[in-house]
Amino acid sequence: MGHVLTTEAVAPGQRLEYWIDMICSTYVQLECDAPAAARFDGSIESQTMPGLDLSVVASGAQDVVRTPRQIARATDDYFLVSVQTQGRGRITQDGRIAFLEPGDFALYDSTREYELHFEQDFEQIVLKLPGERLRNLVRDTDKLTATAVSGKAGAGHLMINMINTLWQDIDTLKPASAAAVADGVMNILMAGLQTLPASNCPGLSSLATYHLARIKQVIDARMADPTFGIGDVARETGMSVAHIHRLFRNEATTPAQYIWGRRLEACSRDLLDPRRAHRSISEIAYGWGFNDAAHFSRAFRERFGVSPRGWRQQVP
Repeated sequence: MGHVLTTEAVAPGQRLEYWIDMICSTYVQLECDAPAAARFDGSIESQTMPGLDLSVVASGAQDVVRTPRQIARATDDYFLVSVQTQGRGRITQDGRIAFLEPGDFALYDSTREYELHFEQDFEQIVLKLPGERLRNLVRDTDKLTATAVSGKAGAGHLMINMINTLWQDIDTLKPASAAAVADGVMNILMAGLQTLPASNCPGLSSLATYHLARIKQVIDARMADPTFGIGDVARETGMSVAHIHRLFRNEATTPAQYIWGRRLEACSRDLLDPRRAHRSISEIAYGWGFNDAAHFSRAFRERFGVSPRGWRQQVP
């Protein structure tokens, strides 16, 4: 079930202050000002999925700011994606400004200053995901913030349709299905970001693409072995370690990070699998090549924003 916060039951003179508490508890610490504070109202309905928080925000005109002081005092690291569904919005970060029309979306990073501006009533769907997870999937995220992705066609259009469908059906999804859908949303988000001019980079040749696919096949087949590493990849593919690293230059991760990421993804699936409910968290981690439970727990939290135990507790 979703969680609903609303200013409806709060006295008009206290609504803006209550709203600030609402957005800070749902997202990150923020400052907010509204031109019509005396008549202000707003609501947030939120849902938590594996590795992804989803919320619908509906409110009136306001300015929201993430300040350097708040960042300095914070330990959180999230990316937020605002998908405009009604009204218009403006996102400012890293010297860029994204103007959002209904259907458009844009990315912003909680570890750096940003501003949100809404001149009139609006509604947005907001995705909140662990910073480390997106950085492992997308290169140079600081170049992609506050840049609008159009919702009229392509990935932006798919994004809004998928999220709308997800929002309607989220209460009926089993945890494993929810995890798969969350991955699908991430893939569409990545596709949208890759359409931005700042993400353009030289493409790989057909031969390089073939070799990279071979490398990933070897990794997927051997990653459960705790002794497996880049040297083993080199021996099995007949490539040098240096060449493997060169092939990964257009990827968002290094070869070693890719191996760890694939292991974490496998663990995340097993933790949600009812058929593996009898296995301890440590057994699952060791079964996918981890040999230190504390290191596994830290790496899992960095990737998915929650502990392995918290992730598993999503299974009813």
